[in-house]
Amino acid sequence: MPQVKLGHFPTPLEECPRLSEALGGPRIFIKREDCSGLAFGGNKVRQLTFTIGEAMDRGADTIIQGAASQSNHCRQVAAATAKLGLKCYLRLTRDNKSVMQGNLLLDHLAGADVELVDAPMGPELDAIKYALAEDLKAQGLKPYVLAAPRSTALAAVAFAWCIAEIHQQQEAMGIEADWMYAASAGGTQAGLILASIALGMKLKPVGIAPIAWDDRVERIRIAANDAAHILGLALQIDDSDVRNTADYVGEAYGILTPECVEALKLLAQMEGIFLDPSYTSKAFAGLIDHIRQGKISSDETVIFLHTGGTPALFAYNEELSA
Repeated sequence: MPQVKLGHFPTPLEECPRLSEALGGPRIFIKREDCSGLAFGGNKVRQLTFTIGEAMDRGADTIIQGAASQSNHCRQVAAATAKLGLKCYLRLTRDNKSVMQGNLLLDHLAGADVELVDAPMGPELDAIKYALAEDLKAQGLKPYVLAAPRSTALAAVAFAWCIAEIHQQQEAMGIEADWMYAASAGGTQAGLILASIALGMKLKPVGIAPIAWDDRVERIRIAANDAAHILGLALQIDDSDVRNTADYVGEAYGILTPECVEALKLLAQMEGIFLDPSYTSKAFAGLIDHIRQGKISSDETVIFLHTGGTPALFAYNEELSA
């Protein structure tokens, strides 16, 4: 498959003994996608390896993306295009975190063409991206729009690769995890499910959704099966293979919960590892709650996928310091 070299792989698989002790077990490891190298790291570096790889293979000289104003994906797109000498256009939803801080600041520093728009994430924002692509084509540029379903399928391919890394790391470390937790409502969990089944692994991926999409199980299933087709795997993922919950979203996407703040502080104070406010802290809050409920026993082993996003912490300085 077309690829570009963007990150530092394999990312570390790090044990957290003080955290395990604080929670009374289980044995906990963290897959450090926050250490993937590009622009403070994060899970989108793997995804962009394939999406921008495909764009450049098609002759693109410009990448278009859009999401929330503190989007981790957009920050990593801005950095990746700078590294590769491509033009970058970001159309970001104007929201309560549209401040020149965190990821939005980094977008500008990386030289992206950034515009805040009054359109919610989803079809309306996608329409703006595709309209921009037509305008840029008229100017002689060759744009590539990052959008579902293709981008989501390639995200699943990327996290099938991540699971392959974990498979090798587990063998080297002499462990066999029972569970894997990740913040996802789409391609990331799709890849985890696909590859863990393809490799016959014991671990069961659990997705903690950062946003309450009603169709998230369908999204994950479709992305997993699209990735299986791309990779030539004779597998069919069903809804029953998808373990995903929106119980920890709270009031809405991007709004802190008391539980996610507790999780963020616990990991920082036990292991010196920082989570982000919108994704990993809510997913880790879900993991903590499942441990406390006894859904994960003290003699089991769990891997938490740290998908990055830490620059967004600085846009939440007032809530976190309070």
